[in-house]
Amino acid sequence: MPPERLYQSELTGLPLLQRGKVRDVYAVDEETLLVVTTDRLSAFDVVLSDPIPGKGAVLTRLSDFWFKRLGARQPNQCLDLPLEAVISDPAEREQVAGRAMIVRRLAPLPFEAIARGYLIGSGWKDYQATGRLCGITLPGGLRQADPLPEPIFTPSTKAAAGDHDENVAFDAVVDHLGRDLAEELRRVTLMLYTEAAAYARDRGIIIADTKFEFGLDGAGRLVWIDEALTPDSSRFWPADAWQPGTSPPSFDKQFVRDYLETLDWDKTAPAPALPEAIIEQTAGRYREAETRLCH
Repeated sequence: MPPERLYQSELTGLPLLQRGKVRDVYAVDEETLLVVTTDRLSAFDVVLSDPIPGKGAVLTRLSDFWFKRLGARQPNQCLDLPLEAVISDPAEREQVAGRAMIVRRLAPLPFEAIARGYLIGSGWKDYQATGRLCGITLPGGLRQADPLPEPIFTPSTKAAAGDHDENVAFDAVVDHLGRDLAEELRRVTLMLYTEAAAYARDRGIIIADTKFEFGLDGAGRLVWIDEALTPDSSRFWPADAWQPGTSPPSFDKQFVRDYLETLDWDKTAPAPALPEAIIEQTAGRYREAETRLCH
C-alpha cells in the first residue's frame, strides 16, 4: 500500500529538479516531468514539519478532475501515461502511487494568476485600508466575505520558497508579457474560475478565490500547469455556512492558519508542531471538499 503520510518522496531512478512547498519535481526527459504531490503543508509561506495524511492524493485527484472537466476550455500540461512508463522500480512506484502526475515540461510564466470572487483574506484587509482590492476600486460599504460585483483578476509575482508573493498591477503583467498575452491570461483565469465556481456552487461549495499557474508551449500557446482548483490553491467555503460579515469556515488550510494565529509564533521557520487533532481535522476538510466536488 502507498504510505498514508508522505512528507518527502525519494526516487532514485529520476533526477530531482526541485522540492517546492508541496511538490517534488523530477525530470523524466527534456520534454517530460514527474510531479509528486506530497503531504507537506505550508502556512504563511513556511513549510510545516507535520504532514497531513492523504492530502497529496486528494490534491492530485482534484487537479485531475478539474483538468479533465475543463480540458476542452483550456489546454493543460497533463499526459495520459501510466507510472510504469517513467518509474521502473515497483517499490518506488508504490511510494508515489495516487499522488504523481506525468506532465509536459513547459516554460512557466512568472506570475500567479489569481481570480477573486469574494472579499476575504488580504483583499479584505486591503479594502478596509484603501477602499480598493489590489489597486482595483470597489464600491463602498462591502462587508467581509461579500461577493464582489464581478470576479476580478489580481496577479502576483511567484516568490521562491520562504518568500512572499507580491501583488502587482495588471500593467506590470502587460509590461512583462506584452498586452495580447496578458489579456489572454486574464481572460482565461476568469473563465476557468467562473465555470468552476458555478459547478461547485451547485454542490454546496463556494470558491471564494483561487490561483492558477500557466506556461507556454513551444508554439507560444498558453497552457494550464501545476494544480487545478484545490484546497491548497483556493478558498472553499460550505455554502450553507457562508455568512457575510464573518470569516466563513473552510475546506482548505485556513483551518490550520486559524490555529497557528492563536499561538505565539512570529510566522518564520521553524513552524510549531501541529497537534494530532488539528492534523486529522485538516485531513477531513480536504477529503470533504473532494467528496462534495467529485462524487
